[in-house]
Amino acid sequence: MFLALKEMARAKVRFALLIAAIALLVFLILFQQSLQNGLITGFIGAIRDQNAPVLVYSVDGQRVLQGSVITPEMEAQVRGAPGVGEVGPIGQGTFTGSPSGNDDGETFDTTVIGYELGPDGNGIGAPSTVVDGRLPMAEDEAVVSDADVQLGYGIGDTVTLLPGGKQITVVGVALDVQLNVSPTLFVSYDTYLDAVASVNPDAGTPLPNVLGVVPVDGVSDEEVVESINAQSLELDALTRDDAAAETPGVAQVQQSFNIIFLLYGLVVPCVTGLFFLIITFQKANSLTLLRAIGAPAGRLVSSLLIQVGIIICAGLLLGTLLYYPVSQQTLGGLALRFETAAVVFWSVLLLTLGLASSLVAARRVLRIDPIEATTGQGVGT
Repeated sequence: MFLALKEMARAKVRFALLIAAIALLVFLILFQQSLQNGLITGFIGAIRDQNAPVLVYSVDGQRVLQGSVITPEMEAQVRGAPGVGEVGPIGQGTFTGSPSGNDDGETFDTTVIGYELGPDGNGIGAPSTVVDGRLPMAEDEAVVSDADVQLGYGIGDTVTLLPGGKQITVVGVALDVQLNVSPTLFVSYDTYLDAVASVNPDAGTPLPNVLGVVPVDGVSDEEVVESINAQSLELDALTRDDAAAETPGVAQVQQSFNIIFLLYGLVVPCVTGLFFLIITFQKANSLTLLRAIGAPAGRLVSSLLIQVGIIICAGLLLGTLLYYPVSQQTLGGLALRFETAAVVFWSVLLLTLGLASSLVAARRVLRIDPIEATTGQGVGT
């Protein structure tokens, strides 16, 4: 330990630059992780964070909420499937929203999701986690996503849906319930129907886009999915998690970010390993001298590994400190989060890979023969 710290103290600038480089890479990794999760949440949060454990689409809808249409015959088949308990219609439409809380008078593409209200507004398809206010309990009331508040969709604000002029009052804020990265309102099913009618009064009553299903007691979500899908080839039942994960575009986003993470995961150990390999070459004479006077190879290797551990841990700490304030922001309508699991995962992975990569330099230290060192042959090649 003393040898490792003394050497780092003598070359403060060199080691500080390596710590800064690792910290920057750690910051970029964690920021990209938050960006990925924020982007996916913005796309499918309204599906993932609502309370219906099973969602039923039409096959023709290709697992897109607005593209699916459930006919009365299909709804009857779902209600008659073994294991099905409660069933509720869910409708979704996209409007131009003008929130009264926006001081600049901006308008936004706004998604409206309607579900049948239950006691205290908690019907099938309601947001899972209300963090402020309450669920809608009457007509023309809505819960919005927390990421939408800064756009003027705050509690007490009125959102006018254009061009029909339907007005809805925000009464609650829920966690991570955006859809298609746009402001999202959860309203009663009747309010949703009124909003559609306000845009096109001559159109008929729209059919539900999907059905939310709650299994009877003792029946799992997966069993209900199999039961419903066995009723008709036109039905496409999925568990809530599967419906979110299999929304078109989500897998492609995850794959793109995974490639970036793989590259980052290779860069940190490569930078660390090459740095210490170069350092080993540079101090070849010193290492040779220490071995010649009887310094154990294990002590020299442990000194090297201690330096690697200190540098990577310092880089991880500094990178996390840089990442924390950024993770509390909203970026382009995407709510970022401090990803504790990601910090732990990448810390363990990068420390492990960094130590492993430094073994190349450690191997060169171990190859210094004390007898050859006294003859001046130095570090072996």
